[in-house]
Amino acid sequence: MFHSASHSSHASQLFDEMPHRKPQDSECTLLWDAFNIVQHIIKHPTTSNSAMAHALAVKQGALTDLRTATSLLTAYSRCKKFGSSLAFFDEVVDRDVVLWNAMMSSCVENNRFEAAIGVFNKMVGEGSEFDLTSVVIIISSFSNLKCLRQGRVAHCLSIKAGMLSDRVLSNAAIDMYAKCGDLNSSECVFAGVEYKDLVTWNSIITGSIYNNHPEKSLWYFGHMITCENEADSISISCALAACTSLQEFDIGQAIHGWATKSGYAVKGYVSVANSLVSFYSQLRDIYAAECVFSEMIVKNVVSCNAMIKGFFLNGEAAKAFYLLINMQLVAAIQPDLTTMVTVIPFCAELMLLREGKAAHSFSLRREMASETSVINSLINMYSKCNRVKEAETLFSTVPKKDLVAWNTMIFGYAQNEQSWEAQTLFKKMLSCCSTFTLPTLLAIIPSCDRPNSLQLGRLIHGWSIKLGFLSQVFASNSLMHMYINCGALSDAVALFRTTSTKVDVTSWNTIIAGCTQKGHFWEALEYFNSMRKQAWVRCSSVTLGNVISACGNLGLAFEGKLIHGLALKTVAGADIRVQNSLVTMYGRLGDSESAKLAFNLSHDHNLCSWNCVISAVSQNEDAKKALELFRSLEFEPNEITISTVLSACTHLGAMSYGKQLHGHVYRFSFHQNPFISAALTDMYSNCGRLDIAERVFQYSRDKSVTAWNSLISAYGFHSLGSKAIGTFHDMISSGTRPTNGSFTSLLSACSHAGLVDEGRMYYEIMLSRFKVVATAEHHVCMVDMLGRSGRLEEAYGFITSLPSQPEAGVWGALLSACSYHGDAEMGRRVAEILFSLEPENVGYYVALCNMYVAAGRWEEAVELRSVIENKQLKKPAGYSCIDVGLR
Repeated sequence: MFHSASHSSHASQLFDEMPHRKPQDSECTLLWDAFNIVQHIIKHPTTSNSAMAHALAVKQGALTDLRTATSLLTAYSRCKKFGSSLAFFDEVVDRDVVLWNAMMSSCVENNRFEAAIGVFNKMVGEGSEFDLTSVVIIISSFSNLKCLRQGRVAHCLSIKAGMLSDRVLSNAAIDMYAKCGDLNSSECVFAGVEYKDLVTWNSIITGSIYNNHPEKSLWYFGHMITCENEADSISISCALAACTSLQEFDIGQAIHGWATKSGYAVKGYVSVANSLVSFYSQLRDIYAAECVFSEMIVKNVVSCNAMIKGFFLNGEAAKAFYLLINMQLVAAIQPDLTTMVTVIPFCAELMLLREGKAAHSFSLRREMASETSVINSLINMYSKCNRVKEAETLFSTVPKKDLVAWNTMIFGYAQNEQSWEAQTLFKKMLSCCSTFTLPTLLAIIPSCDRPNSLQLGRLIHGWSIKLGFLSQVFASNSLMHMYINCGALSDAVALFRTTSTKVDVTSWNTIIAGCTQKGHFWEALEYFNSMRKQAWVRCSSVTLGNVISACGNLGLAFEGKLIHGLALKTVAGADIRVQNSLVTMYGRLGDSESAKLAFNLSHDHNLCSWNCVISAVSQNEDAKKALELFRSLEFEPNEITISTVLSACTHLGAMSYGKQLHGHVYRFSFHQNPFISAALTDMYSNCGRLDIAERVFQYSRDKSVTAWNSLISAYGFHSLGSKAIGTFHDMISSGTRPTNGSFTSLLSACSHAGLVDEGRMYYEIMLSRFKVVATAEHHVCMVDMLGRSGRLEEAYGFITSLPSQPEAGVWGALLSACSYHGDAEMGRRVAEILFSLEPENVGYYVALCNMYVAAGRWEEAVELRSVIENKQLKKPAGYSCIDVGLR
């Protein structure tokens, strides 16, 4: 920032300070008059007074005087009439080195660096000798063009000409090497300067900042102070910028105190005050930043920009917008391009569409909307605010798209789940650009989020290897995340292992979260154990949240409590996401009391916290407690809250509470949510009001597969098998593909209605036509259906023909059927299998015992009773509920 502020003024300043021609006796006093007039207007040149001076010089014949010609050329340059300077220079026949230098200085002053190099080449080509000033100006041009090789040649040329000892030249070389990214050469030149002035120190301090070495910048600043060199506003501003980059709050405060003592933190040194505002803002001491800003007597647009950015960084968006308005109305400071590219990205991050549109309109009125940086910021803002069409329109208006524009639009498509558009635009970009950068890779990877994008993801992986991007940790992390989203967990694991020597906590989190999301819970815990063995990696809230989730899904109560203890001992454990994960884990472990305790002990509850505890108690058959928690809710409920509480009403069969919730649904405009509609359908069906369940389904606008499944299940629950089958066919006709749950509901309906042949047919259709993998729920439904119809041997054959070992619930369904039909012998065979699978389940012993009693086989019944007593098995007591209202 500081390094580039004076790139065009340095050459002109040097030209002013360089030795001029020796005064010569003039035969005509008119030449002196013209020269004096031109010298006078150089101080404040305008187009009109420069033209008048030119006309006077022509009239008096003074253009033959090189002093007058040089001064006139400089006047045109400083009033930004570069074309006039160049045309005037071409008219001069006898040029000396001063005039050549003035022309090169004019080029640099007007940012025509290539032209300056051309003038120098022309000067050398015509045989004119160059001097120290010529070399300094040409080095400044190479510096601004970042042409390191040519800059080295110019430096060598100065050494060959014996100019090495000149301090001004050395300062220019330090600046050039730093701007060209060769800080080592810059430091070598600096070390060779015997008598260093303030410019020398400032050049190396700013050069270190420019090359992302803030620690070196601070070291040089400290060394300069110890060498009894007086720092100026540039040195102090750079030192504060270095403290900001390094997050060195104490050192920054010390520099603030030193600047105050030296008189640089008071009025007149705006750059120092601006750096202080930026320093305190970015180190999250917004109060100190405001104090510095309010004490500034003279403020400029840089001051306001720093304060606006500080407010945004510290979550004070309202104050940022207030200052944006106030700076124009009160301080009469007009926002510039930097203001816009500060405000618009924060509008994007905070999804402030209205404010972002206002910034867009302002940039149009101030003719800043054609700037590439503004357009790119606006594309990003509209994309993040889910306005892809507006982003597309802006992108299409850019005549010459840079890589940032391409990357922003590609990422905009990807984050709005328009993967095909993102990939199409990426391919179009490759046809327009020869290559892509790391930000391009990070922009396109999120679009590869499903199995059919795996091939493109692998191609991108190959490109990243070829271009050397995998040396960046966040590139490999993004690729691992892509493989996980595409269902290729093995590829993600392989990539993780190849980069295991340079992984960070994000890498571990990516692979652990991937295993958890894809159901590989044991693998997630194994990677967590490996991570804990790495001394340099500390688990974060993301790590703990995923590992806690894995313990909950595996039913590992002991391990879950160990992780809970670890969370209590780390800072990450205080994160609300970790606390919510603990509540959910205890709910899945069936420990609703611990879930409630974890909720009560956590701080700063959010709506997710309440949803987690309501769900935890609801799924553990404490539906009444769930309703009580809902009544105590401290936030406005969302769709998840309503769905969970409706599920509790379903378990209770409490239609009165369900109707009240239905009112909430309309009050909060959730009635068109497909998941809410499905939950309402379930609730009314289970409470015996199938007619209302049908109406809820019919009036839902977007019928999700969950809603269809709920209606099929409702018909099955009410033994309306034909209607369930008809609804299933309607679902397929609507284009909705049936899921596991669809066939579970359908088979259950066929079972309740006694439609055995139809049930067998749909089971075969499920496997062959829809390629749905049969689960334990489907097997239970089939066995229950065959058992209800008395086809016990067929049910037994179905179970034994399954490709894998059936779960206990499948055999339990057959045992219930044997009990219902009084087949004690078949019941004995099934019960023996169940005793080996779940020896502590007293229900199986009681069911077989009851079958023996019904068949008159008393001896066997007594023997089985003895087994139950010896094993000390007890059947949970049954109970009934009555509604006495909520506390």
